[in-house]
Formats: sequence, C-alpha cells, structure tokens
Amino acid sequence: MTAIGLHSYILRGYFLGVKLFFKLLYVVFSSYYCFSVDLEAPAEETPAEEKTVITESPTGGESDVCEIDTRREPYEGMVFESEDAAKIFYDEYARRAGFSTRIISSRKSERDGSIISRHLACNKEGFNANRRKSGRVQIRKRESIREGCRAMILVKREKPGRWVVTKFEKEHNHLLLSSGKDGPSPDEKDRKIRELSMELHRANQKLEACQEQLQIVMSYIEEHAKCLSKTVEEAVKDIQKVESGKQKEP
Repeated sequence: MTAIGLHSYILRGYFLGVKLFFKLLYVVFSSYYCFSVDLEAPAEETPAEEKTVITESPTGGESDVCEIDTRREPYEGMVFESEDAAKIFYDEYARRAGFSTRIISSRKSERDGSIISRHLACNKEGFNANRRKSGRVQIRKRESIREGCRAMILVKREKPGRWVVTKFEKEHNHLLLSSGKDGPSPDEKDRKIRELSMELHRANQKLEACQEQLQIVMSYIEEHAKCLSKTVEEAVKDIQKVESGKQKEP
C-alpha cells in the first residue's frame, strides 16, 4: 500500500468514526429527551392498547352494552353511553392520528341545564382574531397554532345514556405528527445505543491499526532519510561534474 493510499484509508476511517460518534450522541440525546417527556406525563394514563369505551349497542337495547376499540375511526351514528365516553374515544383517536383536540362548544338543556350536545375539534380549528380592549390591540406573545382546520366531531344526547355522533369531519388541512405513533421503547433505545457503541468501537480499532501502519511507514522514511539525501547529493555532484566537463571542451 502506497503512502497516499494509506493516508486516504486513514482519513476514511477517521470520518467514519466521527460520523458514528455523532449518531451515538444523537440517540443518547433523543433517548434522554423522550425520557424527560415521559416523566411529565400523567402517571395514571392507560396504554392505548388497553383503552376501551363502553357504548350502547347499535341495536338500541338499553341494557345491552358493548366495547368499542379506541383504535377504530369515528363514524356518524356511533353510539356512546355518555359524552365523557365520546370525548375519551375522540381524544384517543386524535392521539393515534397525530393531532390534539379541544372543546369548541357545548349546548345545554333549557329545562335542567344539563349538556345535550358537545362539539369537539382539532386544536388547529378556526383562526385567532386580534382582540380589542379599551381601543387597543392586544398582541399575542406566542405564535398562533390556529390554521382553520375543519376536522371535528359532534355528539348529541338522544336520551339519558345514549349519545350519538351526528357529524364527523376526518380531513385536516395541515400535517399530522408522525401518524401519532408512540416513540421507541426504552429497550429499543438501549439496544440501538449498544449497536452504535460496538460499531464505533470497531471503527476505532480500524483507525488504530491504520495509525500503526502509518507509524511504521514514517519510521522507515526517517531511517532511510540520510541515505536518500546522500544519494541525491552524489547525483547532483555527478551532474555538476558532467556539465563542467562539457563547458571546458573547445
């Protein structure tokens, strides 16, 4: 292997090691960030796979109840036993789809003041208008997240214990968050870190081997530097003698 080829090989190994180091640093940082977010989450939250919502049977039987898988998509005519059950279902659907929800409005009964309908929507629904107070425009300190999204669900109470979805809008006018899927588990993060660590270790070993070979080449050059310089010096003297002899000839 020539000195130039060896030098190129060493540079490739060096840059590979640097690349793996930053990959490992990114994984460790993302793992720490996700862990910090998990610490702030409510401790009592139930995993998505275990969440179910008790609803009244579509056949209309008052005592016949069934379970709805929260991984399903809402549809018009869907029946719930309460407006809280409908909200839990829509919140879980939104989490899995990749958006957040908020309550837009609620309608109350004029007779007893109980809630008889509820309008839930994407948190990017509508637009923020500048509110005027005392003739002065109130400037918002944080950026608005409203984008006029029309995704929503409307549930109405037909009778006690029976809430029906009367309107459902699925489409959003903005990007959703990575399909709402949960991030990698701690075990997956640890395994990825171990794999990257081993790969970085192997790259360092290759780099150390290249450094040893380079050291051998440099030592060889240093040992023969004097001999080479003498050979060059003698060659220069011979050339000078030949040129001086040619000049003396008539």
